[in-house]
Amino acid sequence: MGLKRIVLTGGGTAGHVTPNIALIPELKKEGWDIHYIGTEKGMERGLISKENHVTYHVVKSGKLRRYMDLQNFIDPFRVVHGVGQSINLIRKLKPNIIFSKGGFVSVPVVLGGWANRVPVIIHESDITPGLANKISFPFATKVCTTFPETTEHFKGDKGIYTGTPLRKDLLAGDAETGRKICGFTDKKPVLMVMGGSLGAVAINKMIRNILGRLISRFNVVHLCGRNNLDTSLMDVPGYKQFEYVDKELPHIMALASLIVSRAGANSIHEFLALKKPNILIPLPLSASRGDQILNARSFERQGFSKALDQDTLTEDELLIAILDVYANRQKYIDNMSKTDHTKGTEKILKLINELAK
Repeated sequence: MGLKRIVLTGGGTAGHVTPNIALIPELKKEGWDIHYIGTEKGMERGLISKENHVTYHVVKSGKLRRYMDLQNFIDPFRVVHGVGQSINLIRKLKPNIIFSKGGFVSVPVVLGGWANRVPVIIHESDITPGLANKISFPFATKVCTTFPETTEHFKGDKGIYTGTPLRKDLLAGDAETGRKICGFTDKKPVLMVMGGSLGAVAINKMIRNILGRLISRFNVVHLCGRNNLDTSLMDVPGYKQFEYVDKELPHIMALASLIVSRAGANSIHEFLALKKPNILIPLPLSASRGDQILNARSFERQGFSKALDQDTLTEDELLIAILDVYANRQKYIDNMSKTDHTKGTEKILKLINELAK
């Protein structure tokens, strides 16, 4: 094989992009020419634009909405347009392989790869596959899974358990650098709160309502999502808000003693790799297909996390859970130390090289 060219795709939320970002430095080391196909205004464009030597291409795509909206009738036409764009683009690029992380932008790209007879690897983060990946699976060469039980959804050897790609820089964070980023001057334990790349209004509200009781025991760093900063709390000692962090994240996570979070598969496997005690508040069924609930139950069953139900959770119960998990943090650390979920990047790179034509 001469020049090795790969097309990456995935977008909509950070969870559909960060595994690709974890692969990019390793692909560069191996000499791959890297191209990324995403949407014009999706989160993926902003995240990938920070990566050097990755060429970004735009195609049309749609989105699944769990509510009535005129866009639901328009989006199928966008997807069809995107498939045509992807077929032509992939024919022009002539990649050796395509790696898809899911999200609706990935559907036209996977179909375009299949139409051009390019090998396609799909990565599924959750225990049960999302709709975009379900549509794409028949056109894939292999499907990598984050959870072992997900391989049961595939016949034969199409599904392969690899774990998830993790950014190496995430494992090399420095706690003191994190302390400086947050502006914390004392040595109180640090509670990190994150609601996913798009934020979590319910978690934000509960944390802020119990903030006075929290900061007597913890410094609190709060990743609250875009447009979710509370300006009235900007000057509260021991409380630092960010809409979103990227390069700072490894240092802030190194500083954290305990994390409160949604239960996205990529994030919780990062907590596992870093052995960070955590409380998971998955997206409720009213706002999702229930994938995060299954993720959280799996991690709670294995002793890695404490899972809470947002629909019934009170502020007092959240505070009690935070204090309980922190008091028993060593138990969670010991359980996480018994497993190794950090080889996803290496396993996926090996598969990419094996299947590239």
